[in-house]
Amino acid sequence: MSAVAVAEVLSTVAHHSDPRCSALPTCPVCADSMVAAEASAYVSDHVISYLWTCDNCGYGFVTKHALKQRFHCN
Repeated sequence: MSAVAVAEVLSTVAHHSDPRCSALPTCPVCADSMVAAEASAYVSDHVISYLWTCDNCGYGFVTKHALKQRFHCN
């Protein structure tokens, strides 16, 4: 048998231009605090997607952050 992984997609809006300044999520299953995303990806110029996995219960989910403006790293 093969295992199938399913991730829930949660949509959020970043209130700051830098997504690291936004509030970190909590696990929707056990309410444990999330500290760092497993991975991130640019979906478009104004959207960044983050993959989270709960250390407590193992639940995985994805958040998408919409940025009001594109940011540049110096």
